[in-house]
Amino acid sequence: MLTLVIVGGALCMALLIAASALPVPFSLGFVAFPDRAARPFLALAMLLHVSYNISLVRAYEHGDLSRVYPIARGAAPAFVAVGAWGAAGEALVPVEIAGILLLSGGIMSLALEPELAAGASRSALGWSLLTAAWIGTYSVCDGMGVRRTSNPLSFIAWLMLLDGFPILLLVLWLRRGRVWPSFRPHLVTGLAGGALAALAYGIVLWAMGHGRIAHVAALRETSVIVAAGIGTALLGEPFGRRRVVAACLVAAGAALLQSAR
Repeated sequence: MLTLVIVGGALCMALLIAASALPVPFSLGFVAFPDRAARPFLALAMLLHVSYNISLVRAYEHGDLSRVYPIARGAAPAFVAVGAWGAAGEALVPVEIAGILLLSGGIMSLALEPELAAGASRSALGWSLLTAAWIGTYSVCDGMGVRRTSNPLSFIAWLMLLDGFPILLLVLWLRRGRVWPSFRPHLVTGLAGGALAALAYGIVLWAMGHGRIAHVAALRETSVIVAAGIGTALLGEPFGRRRVVAACLVAAGAALLQSAR
C-alpha cells in the first residue's frame, strides 16, 4: 500500500502533464523548470527521497506502523534542526530547542515501549531512526532548494513529478506481469492517497520557502497526534493517558516555537 501511494502521486502528476496544452520544453505545462541555482538541490532531493522510501519500507518490515511511524516522525525534527543550523545557517535559540525537544518527545512517546529494546524490535528502532535521519536530510535539502528558485511552485511540481518515477520503475520491474492485478483493488484509494500526499508535502515546501525550516518541519510532525485523534474518533481506538500526555507535550512544544518567532 505504501508503494501504491507513492506511485499514485507520480501518476497524478503525469496526468497533469498529459492534460496540459502548453508543451513547452523543460516545462511542466504550468511551471517552468526550476532556476539553475535550485537544480542541484532537486537532483539531490531525488536521491534522498528514494533512500527515505527504502529505509521506511525496511522499518515497516521489522516493526508495526504504530511504533515505526511515531519514532521516525518524532525524531525527525531534531535532525532537521541540526541540518538547518549547519547547512542553512538557521541557529536556534534555547526556547526553540526546548520546543523541538517537547514536540519530538511527545510524538515519540506514542511508540517507546520496554519491548523495543529486545529482539527484532531493535532492528525496527534502528531503521526508524535512520528513516528520521533521511527525513531530516531531505527536509533541509528541499527547503533550501525551494528558496533558490524565483517560482517556488516550479521546484515543488518538478520534485513531485521526478520523485515518484524511480519507485514507479522499481514496482513495474518487481511486479512485471502482475501490476494491474496487484493495483486494481486499491487503485482509487492509492491515487487519492498519492494526490493528498503530494498536496500535503507541497504545502510544507511552500511554508519552508517563507519560514524557518526547523519550525515548519517540527509543526509538520504534529500530524502524528492528529492521526491518533482520528483513530480514536473514527476507528474507535482508545486514546488513553499516553496519548493525552503526548498531545499536551506537542501542544506545549508548538507554543514555544511560535513564541520564538
